[in-house]
Amino acid sequence: MATTRNYKSEYKNYHSSDKQKKNRAARNAARAEMIKKGKVKKGDGKDVTHKNGNPKDNSSKNLGVLAKSKNRSFKRTRRAKKAQIH
Repeated sequence: MATTRNYKSEYKNYHSSDKQKKNRAARNAARAEMIKKGKVKKGDGKDVTHKNGNPKDNSSKNLGVLAKSKNRSFKRTRRAKKAQIH
């Protein structure tokens, strides 16, 4: 049987750290930039991806768009490769 997540504890121990706040802000900025360019829209089921995996690198050559199911399907291990940007 699966255990339930303790979201309050998860936020306290991980998501509230300065590093994660800055990463989240950079990801939000990347999505805003892609919305401005017209490549994604709110509610379209797409993710803005960072090709090199660094959320702070928002250069245009590093950003791409993938379906959420495709972007979130790769294993989160050190050897796993990210989904290819089309």
